[in-house]
Amino acid sequence: MMLKIEPNPDLGINDKPMPISKKPKVDPNRILKQGIWAYFLLLIFEGALRKWFLQGLATPLLIIRDPIAIWLVLKCWQRDLLPSSIYLIGMVIIGVISIFTAVFLGHGNLFVALFGARILLFHFPLIFVIGKIFTREDVINIGKATLLITIPMTILIAMQFYSPQSAWVNRGVGGDMAGAGYSGAMGFFRPPATFSFTTGTSSYYGFAACFIFYFWFDLKRVNKLILIAATLAMFAAVPLSISRTVLFQIGVTAIFTVLAVSRKPQYIGKLLIAVVGGITILAILAQTSFFNQATEAFTSRFTDANGIEGGLKGTLGDRFLGGLVSALSESANQPYFGYGTGMGTNVGSMLLSGNRKFLISEGEWGRELGEMGPLLGLFVIFLRIGLTVKIILASYRKLAVNDFLPWLLLSFGLLELAQGNWAQPTYLGFSIMISGLMLASLNSNNVKKRVIPNKKNLNEAFA
Repeated sequence: MMLKIEPNPDLGINDKPMPISKKPKVDPNRILKQGIWAYFLLLIFEGALRKWFLQGLATPLLIIRDPIAIWLVLKCWQRDLLPSSIYLIGMVIIGVISIFTAVFLGHGNLFVALFGARILLFHFPLIFVIGKIFTREDVINIGKATLLITIPMTILIAMQFYSPQSAWVNRGVGGDMAGAGYSGAMGFFRPPATFSFTTGTSSYYGFAACFIFYFWFDLKRVNKLILIAATLAMFAAVPLSISRTVLFQIGVTAIFTVLAVSRKPQYIGKLLIAVVGGITILAILAQTSFFNQATEAFTSRFTDANGIEGGLKGTLGDRFLGGLVSALSESANQPYFGYGTGMGTNVGSMLLSGNRKFLISEGEWGRELGEMGPLLGLFVIFLRIGLTVKIILASYRKLAVNDFLPWLLLSFGLLELAQGNWAQPTYLGFSIMISGLMLASLNSNNVKKRVIPNKKNLNEAFA
């Protein structure tokens, strides 16, 4: 005998189950993510504030991102989110030791020592904060924002290129009427964009190129018109910036793209379309009178600089490989614990000598060896190289599951993490951001339908 259950009319729902209301899921790291976004946006627009809007605060704005980095690191430390990584622990220990050696055995200025040590104590740990807090979707969103910013950024450098140094768009830090442009060619100056110096321009377009190339292989994630406009803006920025670094960095990203596609023949068609499209874009730009002068100035700058620096070999060897051999040879004549951390930075040189000049070395590895000595300096260099190698191997493995994002981010982050200039705040900011984004892009649990089953989270490899 079967029992028949009748619906209760008093409930007013007959035999249909009551829908369960779902509360929206709250991201526990939302505020921390907003802090990372603030760091990113201030990196790009800090120079604009110092030049155009808050000239009276130009000096304190130089380190406006430092409080954000400190807050993020301390918050993650309180929540036990920082990994027990040998790279993180090693850098923090060296940073603490370097303060004492600088004060008691080096230059003796506590403020300069703290300014130099902050790089290892707070900015470097921020790499792991970004890698831990950001998901893959957050990295993609940073990329989308970068595409949008690239378009007006190129319009700005075009205005700066064709405007005199006395124009408002070329005003220097603190409202300096002498202008922020740097010597270029044929009477034109290299434009600084929204940054306080032209180094920010070259770093920005190297950063943007990674995402622009990536989105051409993931068109569903981005507005195609915006991507096309950003691509045009990136190519147009090469002559307008009068910067060989911009050209080299875009070229490096293109090479990384070719290497990635060579492993996946199904993408060769897309690559050919991209190559044809790029050639077409350059041909169109070359026919416009607006870019003729920029192209001539860039060509002149490229030829003259190559003649002085010994061509491509000299440029890549000295500028991009950091001069490790020369740094090591010079370290033999330096104090065992160096001249003191912070001495090789712009702020340190101003406080110690009254002038902005290279008191130790223009190269990054030479600066680290000179500031901290052969022992601590070499430890810092080896930690940077070791973390870079880890990311290279992890990014290469990602290609096996058709994930190009970490690999293309590596095209800019490789040299930035291994030997990028951390003495200059803008260089430091881009190096920290791209390194953190590389780690975040390696989070396996954020890659949908591409992850090898039961594969361990790659980010845990750095813990």
